[in-house]
Amino acid sequence: MTIELGITTFGETTVLEKTGEVIPHDERIRQLVEEIELADQVGLDIYGIGEHHREDFAVSAPEIVLAAGAVNTKHIRLSSAVTIMSSIDPVRVYQQYATIDALSNGRAEIMAGRGSFIESFPLFGYDLANYDELFNEKLDMLLAIKEQTNLTWNGKHTQSVDNRPVYPRAVQKDFPVWVATGGNIESTIRIAEQGLPIAYATIGGNPKTFAQLVKAYKEIGSRHGHSPEQLKVAAHSWGWIEEDTKSAIDNYFYPTKQTVDNIARGRAHWSEMTLDQYLESVGPNGAMFVGNPDVVAAKIIKIIEDLQLDRFMLHLPIGSMPHEDVLKAIKLFGEKVAPKVRAHFAQKEAN
Repeated sequence: MTIELGITTFGETTVLEKTGEVIPHDERIRQLVEEIELADQVGLDIYGIGEHHREDFAVSAPEIVLAAGAVNTKHIRLSSAVTIMSSIDPVRVYQQYATIDALSNGRAEIMAGRGSFIESFPLFGYDLANYDELFNEKLDMLLAIKEQTNLTWNGKHTQSVDNRPVYPRAVQKDFPVWVATGGNIESTIRIAEQGLPIAYATIGGNPKTFAQLVKAYKEIGSRHGHSPEQLKVAAHSWGWIEEDTKSAIDNYFYPTKQTVDNIARGRAHWSEMTLDQYLESVGPNGAMFVGNPDVVAAKIIKIIEDLQLDRFMLHLPIGSMPHEDVLKAIKLFGEKVAPKVRAHFAQKEAN
């Protein structure tokens, strides 16, 4: 059983607690390249960057940051987390990630998502009334481009294409396209029917509640003729690592509350975070992975076993933390947490 471990980020740019300052977007983007390179050096398997179009996140074009990260890395896989398929041209998505695949010599991936943030829709001229139709059609178009060089496509929300080639082609023959979801059953069913690997955002409540979705995904995928190798499952959760658990919990509250409260201002079903809610989330059954390497490793092992995961990604950090502290957390993840998790599953496999 091979478990992939990695990091996701949105390049957050909220107020830093100690200084009251906000990291400029350009500086945060440069920091991300250094963080990718360190994650590669300490042996992590995957680094994913999300797409947003708002002030509190620096990255609107993750493919460009990932391309920069590809140049000086050797092993780590580079993915979007996510590409908002509904508001982007699938031809350009494929071309961009095929280019990253070339720069990294076969380490690029796409993680497609509907977009829980909707700023890109009016920005690029899309109607939110077509939210699901846009995603489904554009994902299908991307998969068609992936399968053959010459594209013939009849579009409703996309352009129609008559036998035109799409270049460059990806280095990887079976270029990975994952689909991310927050836990919607209809999304799970469609992803399973297509036989695509799925990534769950386990960012609230008890992650174990996703077990029924995972079970449904695998059963439906199998009924549609897809192999276990195709039906891979990942989870992405918020987290933070320091040498001392109390310090990690104390330091992570402010940036997490900043991010949650920012989101809550624009969403009726979100509320500002209280300290009690936070402490429950970082507790044994909560969705946040915060603490020293032993605590975080044990919690990662539990979610992998509960959900039968192939991949776990720690969103590190949520909200802005000092860059030097983020680098320390990445080192702890790669050098102390990941070896414990891998050793646990290697032992299980040996037995």
